[in-house]
Amino acid sequence: MLANSFPSPDHVIELRGVTRRFGAKRALDNVSLAVPRGIVFGLVGANGAGKTTLIRHFLGLLKAQAGTVRVLGLDPVQDPVGVLSRVGYLSEEGDLPGWMRVDELMRYMRAFYPTWDEAYAQDLRRQFALDPAAKVKTLSKGQKARAGLLVALAYRPELLLLDEPSSGLDPIVRRDILGAIVRTIADEGRTVLFSSHLLDEVERISDHVAMLKGGRMLFAGELDEIKQSHHRLTLRFENELRQPPALGGALSWEGRGREWTAVASGRLEALTLAASAAGAEVVEQNALSLDEIFLAQVGSPSAPAEEVLP
Repeated sequence: MLANSFPSPDHVIELRGVTRRFGAKRALDNVSLAVPRGIVFGLVGANGAGKTTLIRHFLGLLKAQAGTVRVLGLDPVQDPVGVLSRVGYLSEEGDLPGWMRVDELMRYMRAFYPTWDEAYAQDLRRQFALDPAAKVKTLSKGQKARAGLLVALAYRPELLLLDEPSSGLDPIVRRDILGAIVRTIADEGRTVLFSSHLLDEVERISDHVAMLKGGRMLFAGELDEIKQSHHRLTLRFENELRQPPALGGALSWEGRGREWTAVASGRLEALTLAASAAGAEVVEQNALSLDEIFLAQVGSPSAPAEEVLP
């Protein structure tokens, strides 16, 4: 929920009613979002949901056609230097100059950021096992991801934006990257926002989560609260049913005859009362993972790549 004052000093990102079209396609549809300081915020959605489009608005690379965007209290389109000097960014593409050596890349990036911490940068280089004399173009995909994270972290940004940071990487590299994010940003009271289709990773390290579908925000909030508001309920009826009953909050059904299982959103007490009113007894109730919530809300498996933008 957005604060009454806009922008709020308690939020690093605030959007209100942001809409963006590409031709006839509405990539973002009246999206509002508030990201508190000092947390890890996961952004999830299927391919084409609008995750990369949203992040590009945070960076000032796209201008909202309707609504307002504030990052660290600033408009990233009107004041790109003020925003980008305080924001770190790493994309799946990892746009690093291949002709540079790792040490040359570090010196080059250091010139742009007065807050660059050289001792910290060297420590990260050693942690990530990056050879300073190696050409960027000779690095493996995992090594390039580590190099990109190094230059995004070394000036200690207030906000780190990661767009599919571990896509296509092996589990060890993903673990190293996510571990570095949590240690060096979240533990220092800084803020991380990252998009990912790897929902087990989002669930493991995120404090808050937002879910997009077709450019619309399905929900955003604390991960624990989101998980507590979704349930798997197995219902037993006195008589056999040919189709599941109408149950408020039900997102998906499976079963037949007298026993049906629903994935539903809402308070458990309210769902239990609704089931009773429909003539059913709740015989089993289970918590859901974020992946199960995603599948119930979106209705299709999470996708490995983000939307293609002009």
